[in-house]
Amino acid sequence: MSRPTIAGVARAAGVSVASVSRVLNGLPATEEMVERVQRAVEELGYVPDARARSLKVGRTFQLTLAVADVGNPVYVTMMRAVEEVVSAAGYRLVVTTTGPDVVDEVALVRGMARGYADGLVISPLRVDEDLIKSIRECEVPVVVAGNVPPKAGVDTVRANSPKGILLAVEHLTAKGRQEIAFVNGPADTVPGTARAKGFAEAMKEFKLRSAGEIEAADFTFAAGREAGKKLFKKSRPGAVICANDLLAVGVMHELAAYGLSVPQDVAVVGMDDSELAEQSFPPLTSVNLGSAERGRRAAELLLARIDDPARSPRRIVVQPSLSVRRSTP
Repeated sequence: MSRPTIAGVARAAGVSVASVSRVLNGLPATEEMVERVQRAVEELGYVPDARARSLKVGRTFQLTLAVADVGNPVYVTMMRAVEEVVSAAGYRLVVTTTGPDVVDEVALVRGMARGYADGLVISPLRVDEDLIKSIRECEVPVVVAGNVPPKAGVDTVRANSPKGILLAVEHLTAKGRQEIAFVNGPADTVPGTARAKGFAEAMKEFKLRSAGEIEAADFTFAAGREAGKKLFKKSRPGAVICANDLLAVGVMHELAAYGLSVPQDVAVVGMDDSELAEQSFPPLTSVNLGSAERGRRAAELLLARIDDPARSPRRIVVQPSLSVRRSTP
């Protein structure tokens, strides 16, 4: 059986091919014409040829989201938000992982020249001059969900991690926990740098001395457990702030291995407020850095950039909030 064509739809609807094209492309048409064309499309099972449409309008109608780790719950939340926005605009979202190496991030950005997507939202874990240069020279629009210098000349949406840390310290001190330790991810990463800075500033503001600081190998559960081992061998803080929820859950597991209770012996605060925070035991108090909002805003910026490539770059900061659960008093 041959595949239905636009000419066949036109014959079935009793209209011209041009009229069918207008309806299918969302151009102005009478209510009666729209109904006739849609009825014919359904009866024939007509599916527009995406390849032909791409060639005709010079677009693939695909957009790419690139993150360091697709298994991290915070990126899953961001992905859902991006997909909701771009699908409503008629685009398909392709999700890919860059891993932790900036070389791979650069390769992905340069690979956009192959023409498989019309734009890119990237959340880089590490940023260097090569990445900034590749973003600036990319042949398709790029939006960064993260922090890059203004000289990159691109739209960015970032979290306010330092303020998020401040909220966590404020909450813990209000609960009488002033001996606060910090478990960070790698300090040479974008989030690691911002959160280390935020912890130092918050402790200074509250005139507190750090009860210990550990730099984990990465931002994973396993790294959190290992960091917890190192911390609890030399310190017994009243609270631990962790740079993300995966690290925090790893620390809580290590506390259990030491026979310590959360929050009675040690309070724990995570960052990201991912689904994992609600699923952990006890449920984890966590700083909400607005991953869904950042994803939504990044997608909107990308669509706006595709429509108007000459518009001035925007830099958006999404403010944090604290979701209090049972891992703190």
